[in-house]
Amino acid sequence: MLKSMTGFGRGESCGGGKKFTVELKAVNHRFSEIVLRLPRNMAVLEDRFRRRIQSVVLRGRVDGYLAVEECARKSQLVKVDKDLVGSYYKAMKELQAELGLPLEITLAQLAALPGVLVCEEPEENVEEWWPFIEEALARALESLLAMRTAEGARLVQDLKERLHRIAELNRQIEARSPLVVAEYRNRLQQRLQEWLAGGPLDEARLAAEAAIFAERSDINEEVVRLNSHLAQMHSFLLLEGAVGRRLDFLLQEMNREINTIASKAGDLEIGRAVVEVKSELEKLREQVQNIE
Repeated sequence: MLKSMTGFGRGESCGGGKKFTVELKAVNHRFSEIVLRLPRNMAVLEDRFRRRIQSVVLRGRVDGYLAVEECARKSQLVKVDKDLVGSYYKAMKELQAELGLPLEITLAQLAALPGVLVCEEPEENVEEWWPFIEEALARALESLLAMRTAEGARLVQDLKERLHRIAELNRQIEARSPLVVAEYRNRLQQRLQEWLAGGPLDEARLAAEAAIFAERSDINEEVVRLNSHLAQMHSFLLLEGAVGRRLDFLLQEMNREINTIASKAGDLEIGRAVVEVKSELEKLREQVQNIE
């Protein structure tokens, strides 16, 4: 089943005293592009994050976000800067000797001095978080994939309806094609009679002119190729994986065939059908831009 390139996915996971939330937003893009926004201390996980997304999303732009919340209050470590407290003590003793003042230096006084007691965050191992992050990412990818698949199914249904309409118009063009030469022959005969003012009509010249026109206005090859492209489009709609670019190429070929038909036929009825076909092709092109 074909997939749309647009969608949104969200996944959560808890572990290691933290809650991990992954959000993925996908939009259409000519190639594959992944833009990640991770906390600075988790930059080491970016390559793994990217490869995991690329294993599921083959084409399109994906913006990925990772948020981390504390599930429990973090324990902090209190450390003593022994060198600093020694310097403080030495300086205070020197000041006492210099001023000749009695001074009782207490532990509370030393502990209250700036920088003596330092609170430090415990070291955290980012690698230990990866299983929980990967779980949240897997859930976000599953949600994104479900949305892209559902949207893809709607796109395929619309594409099939438009392809059916183009096939119907192409049959009308094919049925009208033989009449174009016959009508030209009649118009040519009338003009020749006017030129000859009622005199004898050269049937050989008339036949030659009609034959030349028939050759120049023969659109059978274009009609057949257009039908072939329509059949290929239908077959591509049944494939798995990224086929959007192949569909886009086929639409260019179909547009080329219908333009040739328009220029060769020179017929009002065929011209009207061509206008409708080109309108459907433009709508198909817009839809195909969203297919992976």
